[in-house]
Amino acid sequence: MGKRVIVAVVLVPVLLAVLFLAPDWGLPIAISALAMVALHEVLWSTGFVKNPKVSGLAIVLAGLIPFWVFVGERMLPALVTLFIYVFLLFAVAMTSHCTVTMEKMGGSFFLSIMIPYFLSTFIRLREMPDWNYYILLPFVVAWLSDAFALFGGMLFGKHKLAPELSPKKTVEGAVGGVAGAVLSTLLYGFIVGKWFGAPAVRYGLLVIYALLGALAAQFGDLAFSYIKREYKIKDYGSIFPGHGGVLDRFDSVIFAAPLLEILTVSFPAFVGVMG
Repeated sequence: MGKRVIVAVVLVPVLLAVLFLAPDWGLPIAISALAMVALHEVLWSTGFVKNPKVSGLAIVLAGLIPFWVFVGERMLPALVTLFIYVFLLFAVAMTSHCTVTMEKMGGSFFLSIMIPYFLSTFIRLREMPDWNYYILLPFVVAWLSDAFALFGGMLFGKHKLAPELSPKKTVEGAVGGVAGAVLSTLLYGFIVGKWFGAPAVRYGLLVIYALLGALAAQFGDLAFSYIKREYKIKDYGSIFPGHGGVLDRFDSVIFAAPLLEILTVSFPAFVGVMG
């Protein structure tokens, strides 16, 4: 637990600096690096793709996607990049003596798109009007849901939530995680409204953000736990002592962030912001 706290104390200020102080081009660089490390972790820790050419192509693709989002998700650059990637991927496969299977090609391609595109939510959020009120919401919902679920499970956990995927998770912990996310998000809305100049806050919408976001976060946690159980590994990496790898720390954020982006764009919680 001590290592987890120390890492959190260091990670949070770094995260805040990247989100709020980095220049516009700095955020896609950070997201690109995060996505490439995450993809490397899942491909190599599972042993799913041990061919360095296949994994290398996937990691490069994952690194380029945040920049594609940053320049406006234009179709021609996407088509050129995907054409080159697919051409090279099949070239590697056809010279691999059938060791590179369609399963490995499809799996690496899926992960190389999903992880960076979902993480690029923060690039899109930062381009919105008054983005500074919204950009922390995925972390508030996902990470505090994780924390409340952990302590709720330790204190009250009796009924297993998904024993085949994550033996330690309990129904009581999951409920505590959702409740904690709701309380934390309401507190966040109060703070930014009272002391950081946000417009009038729609607390009802913040409750919806938290409820749906916490469920998405817990689903993301279980989704990546499913991969770990399938390949019989404990953590994806060790870059964050006490937490594991990038995916172990950001799995819930990867799923919560795009859903919260959809909700904030469609139903803004801060009146006068984004229309």
